[in-house]
Amino acid sequence: MTNGRKKLLGLIAGLAVLAAVGGGAAYATGVVDDDERPITGSALERASAAALAHTGGGRVTETEVDDEDSKYEVEVTLADGRQIDVQLDADFNVVGEKVDDEGEDGDDDGKE
Repeated sequence: MTNGRKKLLGLIAGLAVLAAVGGGAAYATGVVDDDERPITGSALERASAAALAHTGGGRVTETEVDDEDSKYEVEVTLADGRQIDVQLDADFNVVGEKVDDEGEDGDDDGKE
């Protein structure tokens, strides 16, 4: 193998490693394709507890910091499959909610 080919293969391998590392870092930080950041640490525990208390139970399926409507947004999926986006202020007080009732036809009949 010529010296030029070795350099080219090394460059290609290096670029592949950089792409893999960069993609992994983006995934790990929660910044994949948009500006959504998940809630982490003790804020996640407090936000989840507040949202579940508000909905009367369910399972936290998604979270977001600095949502367009509030400081924190917690998506809760109820036992019947409905999803409720609970909006919380910086002190973890409920300031709003949106119920996503998606029918079998896929139409979103969300209610404020």
